[in-house]
Amino acid sequence: MAEKRDYYEVLGVDKNASEDELKKAYRKLAKKYHPDANPDNKKEAEAKFKEVNEAYETLSDPQKRKMYDQFGADGPQGFGGSGGPFGQGGYYSYSSSGFDGFSDFGDLGDIFSSFFGGGFGSQKRKTNGPKKGVDLRYDLEISFEEAFLGTERYVNVIRNEVCDLCHGEGTRRGTHPETCTVCGGTGQIKQVQTTILGQMQTTRTCSNCHGTGKVIKEPCENCKGKGTVRKQVKLTVKVPAGIDDNQTIVLRGEGDPGENGGPKGDLYINIHVKKHSIYTRNGDNVLCNVPITFTQATLGADLRIPLVDGTEEIYRIPEGTQTGTRFTIRNKGFKSLNRNSQGDFVFTVQVQVPKRLSKEQRDLLVELAKTMNEQPPIKKKGIFG
Repeated sequence: MAEKRDYYEVLGVDKNASEDELKKAYRKLAKKYHPDANPDNKKEAEAKFKEVNEAYETLSDPQKRKMYDQFGADGPQGFGGSGGPFGQGGYYSYSSSGFDGFSDFGDLGDIFSSFFGGGFGSQKRKTNGPKKGVDLRYDLEISFEEAFLGTERYVNVIRNEVCDLCHGEGTRRGTHPETCTVCGGTGQIKQVQTTILGQMQTTRTCSNCHGTGKVIKEPCENCKGKGTVRKQVKLTVKVPAGIDDNQTIVLRGEGDPGENGGPKGDLYINIHVKKHSIYTRNGDNVLCNVPITFTQATLGADLRIPLVDGTEEIYRIPEGTQTGTRFTIRNKGFKSLNRNSQGDFVFTVQVQVPKRLSKEQRDLLVELAKTMNEQPPIKKKGIFG
């Protein structure tokens, strides 16, 4: 186990250093070894920062300093590893956004101003500032043909709407919200605490106005002071041609209303495309199976291929077509949403063998077989002969 360095040496002061000298030395070193100020060497900086905290936590306390001077770091009180000026654990847990352990101490000021722009933890948000409304989601099921051609649908969405009676203020007609007298309209209560680093300021949400900065003494009888009411609204959704299953359409500003002048949320329409009995989709291509007869496959034929948009395409297949053969009709698939192109229509022929034949048909096939000198398939020899 490594021997602990002398705490006075860690802070760079002599054993007769005053409280102000200790504090000044600590602040300088805390800024120097702050892990966020050493992104290329965070692990080593964190260790040194921990050591500086531990030294200052001990020497800034008169009783602990006296014990340290007499017994050293590993004396009977076990000063070593006490965890810095804020007790067990100190700073050691941090994130890329700043301190985890110190985020509530609003004013470490001159120590951390260079890292957080004017004060440790000074990135404050006004709880009563403008807030965007809540985003909503709606699941819309459409047919395969609607996804192919595009369509326009109407949906009924239940969402919060600004109260018509109080116009969103939440107060009875003729009255208005009043500024909270507890927090002065800020929505926050600040408290100053004295610590070993000096005075520190903490901030909490005002319990009187719940962070809004306003107090409603006479609530609106329609919305009960909320400023909004639940309503069902009918919206038009334009579904573009070529949309695929599980893709999303965003209707900006069709979500819940914002707070304190903030913008409305958005409505996310999640598209679900029904399965088709004939067609399937692969990317922007349409796939399907087309049954043909034995004679069509043998002699070749002009097939009438039904397309997704309801039209037909005449396609000539050659004689001797085998079952499972794929044919492509160019640019008859889905339109691409991301580029100016269109997929293909790909069909696979399946030769249908008749299960029942009339006597005449059977006789004809027998005569045909004779003319073709048909023989049963010869089984190839295996690797063992």
